[in-house]
Amino acid sequence: MGSLFWWVIFPYVCLGVMFLGLLYRYAFRQLTWTAPSTEFFEKRWLRIGSNMLHYGIIVAFIGHVMGIIVPVEFYEAIGVGSELYHAGAFVGGGITGIVVIMGIVILLIRKTKVDPIRVQASFADFFTLFALLFVTASGTYLTIVYTLQHGAYQYGTTIGPWFRSLFTFQPEYEMMAGIPLLFQLHALLGFALFAMIPFTHLVHFVTVPLRYLGRAPQQYRSRSEYKR
Repeated sequence: MGSLFWWVIFPYVCLGVMFLGLLYRYAFRQLTWTAPSTEFFEKRWLRIGSNMLHYGIIVAFIGHVMGIIVPVEFYEAIGVGSELYHAGAFVGGGITGIVVIMGIVILLIRKTKVDPIRVQASFADFFTLFALLFVTASGTYLTIVYTLQHGAYQYGTTIGPWFRSLFTFQPEYEMMAGIPLLFQLHALLGFALFAMIPFTHLVHFVTVPLRYLGRAPQQYRSRSEYKR
């Protein structure tokens, strides 16, 4: 019963909360869809931390698609062997995880050290960043430390098929029973993060704001010639 709950019921509940929450927020609270800008109070560290976080998450998302959603048979068909596959995941995933962690830490420090930002920051702002930090840190640990200690884990033949089976509504939950506990925890944290999206500033990731990454920074001017 435990395996059925954690690897079938829990993922579907989290995805259901995410989709229904997004529909509700878009229909009734559309003006809260974007994250408010604090660039007026401080620009330098916002630019650094925000870019590291946003670019890093996009790369991490692509990496998860390549590692979990794309079957290993595809890589075998195009001549990518297991060693090259895991080497790419180790290097690319490790660097990306570190970049995202650094971006989150910079934004957390900024929220606590810059007085005007700290005053207006809500509990949800800090909770969101800490949730992202926890999920990213666990994934980075698995990518770097676990691999160095135990070797590359074959998640493409265990976690991947289970994840894809959820979307065919034939969940192969038995495949998750024997995987290492840390991988199980990371998967559950990921689904919990999905459920959080409609209720936090993470909601703007759903719209894939690619224009945001390339646009010029917003310009603010003060009547009192305020400079920081």
